[in-house]
Amino acid sequence: MSQSTQIPTQSVALPPPGGRLAVLSVAAATFSVVTTEMLPVGLLTSIGSGLHVSDGTAGLAVTLPGLVAALAALLLPVAVRRADRRTVLYALMTLLAAANVVSALAPVFAVLLVARFLVGVCIGGVWAIAAGLGVRLVREEGAGRATAVIFSGIAVASVLGVPAGTLLGELAGWRWGFAALAVLSLAVAGLLGTVLPRLPAQEGVSLGAFPALLRIGRLRAGLLAVTLLVTGHFAAYTYIRPVLERVPGIGAGLISGLLLAYGTAGIVGNFAGGAVASRDPRRALLTISAGLTAVVLLMVPAGASLAVSVALLVAWGLAYGGVSVSAQNWVMTAAPHAREAASALFAGVFNVAIALGAFAGGRVADSRGAGAVLWLGGGLAALALVAVACAKGAATRER
Repeated sequence: MSQSTQIPTQSVALPPPGGRLAVLSVAAATFSVVTTEMLPVGLLTSIGSGLHVSDGTAGLAVTLPGLVAALAALLLPVAVRRADRRTVLYALMTLLAAANVVSALAPVFAVLLVARFLVGVCIGGVWAIAAGLGVRLVREEGAGRATAVIFSGIAVASVLGVPAGTLLGELAGWRWGFAALAVLSLAVAGLLGTVLPRLPAQEGVSLGAFPALLRIGRLRAGLLAVTLLVTGHFAAYTYIRPVLERVPGIGAGLISGLLLAYGTAGIVGNFAGGAVASRDPRRALLTISAGLTAVVLLMVPAGASLAVSVALLVAWGLAYGGVSVSAQNWVMTAAPHAREAASALFAGVFNVAIALGAFAGGRVADSRGAGAVLWLGGGLAALALVAVACAKGAATRER
């Protein structure tokens, strides 16, 4: 977000010292939770065979934390309304480390799901709190860039986290991917406890704040569009490994490289989308929705060509990379008076969409084959395009 879209805040006039390092530590936290959330995407086949479940059932390792994260994003800010945000983030990252240890040691799929439940608590809590911290950690003129850096942890997770975890899982077994994340999460917890300043709660978030926010027409329209867009993306992307395995000439090692290329494009998309959204969030989401609709649907006939599939996957990463920061801009401009509550609502909706997408994709993958998830994902992205286009009318009527 740029200064033009920054939200009036209750923060003190001068930022705490070490603001840049503090921003990077929060970005490391978002990187850790998103990598943990999405690692099963890269290891889906290995987890399924190791724990003796189908690919669709293994996809519940993505669906469950998404659902839990949606609830945690709404309830945790209410439960810790008076707690220092540094302490809350430290506790969440420590819990994430413990959950990854349990995942690495899980003897059966049910135990893995228990660990993924705890992961969902961490995801929702970190998202709800971290999204609005940029403006508190640096001076006002740098708050937009700080927010983009915090959200870049999501894209970098795709570039480094998921591909690295996937590669480690292929070389040493999927359990080692979760073990490595346990070590990383504990290190990030230590970093947060060291470099973050005290961050006393500024807003008394209550459950009643959420229905009030939903009465804002522009916010409702944006959340609907994001729900469709993210559900469509995860319906298809959660099962991208089985989809890619059907392309002639693609082996396990190449899939890791393709996920790396996807994530690299996502970083570019994060900052490009943020730059556009700082001026016009609607235009950014229109472009993203149109791009995802085209790319995902074109992946269907492109399955016979390695070169075309690679090009489309990179374009997919570029388009989706801008979703989070663009949607956050939309939410902040729609509800400038309630930054943390709006961020919590956005995180809740976003994670419900992740869970819905992974679940719907799993049912389609099991019943109609992996390729069918592309039709589902592309169709939902097209509906998101319509929702964003219609949101202009909602904003005009509200004014």
